[in-house]
Amino acid sequence: MNELRFPEGFVWGVATSAFQIEGAAEADGRAPSIWDTCAARPGFIADGSDGRVACDHYHRYPEDVALMKELGVGAYRFSVAWPRVLPEGRGRVNAAGLDFYDRLVDALLAAGITPWSTLYHWDLPQCLEDIGGWTSRDVASAFVEYADAVTRRLGDRVKHWITHNEPWCASVLGYAQGEHAPGRKSWPDALAAAHHLLLSHGWGVPVIRSNARGADVGITLNLTHVDAASPSRWDQELANVVDGEINRWYLDPLFGRGYPEDIVSHHQREGHLPGGLEAFVQPQDLQAIRAPTDFLGVNFYTRALVRSERVPERENAPRTIPEPPDDQRTDMGWEVRPDALRALLVRLHEDYAPARIFITENGAAYATGPDADGRVQDDRRLAYVAGHLRACRAAIDAGVPLHGYFLWSLLDNFEWAFGYEKRFGIVWVDFETQQRIMKASGRWYARVVRANALPEEQAA
Repeated sequence: MNELRFPEGFVWGVATSAFQIEGAAEADGRAPSIWDTCAARPGFIADGSDGRVACDHYHRYPEDVALMKELGVGAYRFSVAWPRVLPEGRGRVNAAGLDFYDRLVDALLAAGITPWSTLYHWDLPQCLEDIGGWTSRDVASAFVEYADAVTRRLGDRVKHWITHNEPWCASVLGYAQGEHAPGRKSWPDALAAAHHLLLSHGWGVPVIRSNARGADVGITLNLTHVDAASPSRWDQELANVVDGEINRWYLDPLFGRGYPEDIVSHHQREGHLPGGLEAFVQPQDLQAIRAPTDFLGVNFYTRALVRSERVPERENAPRTIPEPPDDQRTDMGWEVRPDALRALLVRLHEDYAPARIFITENGAAYATGPDADGRVQDDRRLAYVAGHLRACRAAIDAGVPLHGYFLWSLLDNFEWAFGYEKRFGIVWVDFETQQRIMKASGRWYARVVRANALPEEQAA
């Protein structure tokens, strides 16, 4: 018996998001989102595709719930599409849009699968972007209306709620770097957006609790372990800045510390805060953001290894970041570094002490497709997940209150700016025919779930 067992009651799940799988972009009163708008811009999506059909989950959800039941997972993390529920962003509630999530939740419960719902996974109604998007305080209050409408309808059955998915991506990739919708390139906009995302979370938590009595409420952050490429003080300083921008800028206010002063100073030096924090932070905002939550969701894919261009030659530090071999990278170009997840989880436990932590996303993109016999032998994905589950177990052994793991993703799907070029699913999807094929990694994950343990061959 050399299995690597997990604690009794550990939650095993899979995760998706609305825009990436639902399709049905114009069905039953859904309005355009910022991703519909950006997908229509030439060159914004790598393969020129869009999310109008995606995995057609809107119509095929019974088949996908059956796949989850075959996997044996106990939980499914999905997101609700804001443009389906409030097509004008706020005000009028579209009952037909909520009907879909009613059907989905009932199907999950009938299959013995616990629904975990994320309210915002990046598909802001375009009409709200037209009034400023997340740079506008009005959009934060609109989120509260949206959260109220969804939790009033589903809160009697859904008892696990996540307010936001990855506010760093929504703000920095969307408003500073222009890689995600809405495609802006303004750091002042990004920092205002980040604040309003966090503020809407804080405002939304008590509303969710009121409508979903007894529910657990949290937020999901994309977090990473940051390593400096050398002992140079320049690299060390940059590593601290990167950690501050990605991790602490979101963790600190959520855990009652306010925005980290060193990163506030960094943004001021860079010209990112021309009006200071006071330009968008109002009295009582930080108190609202620190609203007590029941868990922290962590999305993790790779570490950040950083190298400053400012290192003087005289420091004799290496001038390049050592590159891992191709077999230690995913199709996203991301390094496979499971121990960085263990280090991150231990740091979160020691520095912030969340009551409970859930891995709400972890997975890898590999393009492996069906062989001549129609089987998808995606061994590299299997190895990636096994390595990260070993890291999870090591973190638990170190005292981290890790209570569950959601594999990303159930299905190959629309991978944002990459379109359909990157496949994260444990189920292969033929986007022309919508055929689903369980991959080897999916069959293996079902074994893990049934045993609540890593099999002996991956336990070492």
